[in-house]
Amino acid sequence: MAYAFLKGVGALIAAGAIAIAGWSYATAWHPGAERYPLQGIDLDRNPRPIEWGMVRARGADFAYLVATDGADVRDAAFEWNWSALPEAGLRRGAVHLYSFCQPAVAQANAFNAFVPRAADALPPAVDISFREDCPDRPERAKAVAELTRFIAMVETHMRKPVLLRVAKPVERAYQISGAIDRPLWAIGNILAPSYAKRPWRMWRSSDFRRIDGIEGPVNWDVVAS
Repeated sequence: MAYAFLKGVGALIAAGAIAIAGWSYATAWHPGAERYPLQGIDLDRNPRPIEWGMVRARGADFAYLVATDGADVRDAAFEWNWSALPEAGLRRGAVHLYSFCQPAVAQANAFNAFVPRAADALPPAVDISFREDCPDRPERAKAVAELTRFIAMVETHMRKPVLLRVAKPVERAYQISGAIDRPLWAIGNILAPSYAKRPWRMWRSSDFRRIDGIEGPVNWDVVAS
């Protein structure tokens, strides 16, 4: 009986060690730099303080920061991080979190007023997702028309093409990638996504990677070569 007990304990320890090793591998994984030489991160809303020099040392070439959310929310951490990125040797881009519940014109005005027009900035990005704080699901024609209006206003102000970060449920409902011809930013952990009608330009390959300089998991992105 004692032998069986010890054997069971040993099996549990071995299983635990395998699970820990697997988790460590998963949180360190990212697509190979030989295929995707440009890699970086994107932040969620209200991020915790970040050591950008350490992030750069761990292989990030750029960072996208949430700037605005809908028509009336400005991210409190955006301005400080935006200024800190060039000093750390990272390129910088701004993200708008689009809302189907607010007019596109008001959202574009909010983004254009808050985000500096910098020559060194990456193309601005708009995140198009279904969100819990917005139950509206407009008809496709209206949704595409409003989004197109937002894009035109931001591109006119920023003088750069907008990058579309389209979540899979939105693409399934509205087929944004087939309606608006702009570079795509697709989302899919580990496996390269194929849900859009056109090839993606950027891929969020992991939302659970962990690196020095950031507390907790980070969104890791790669650029198609």
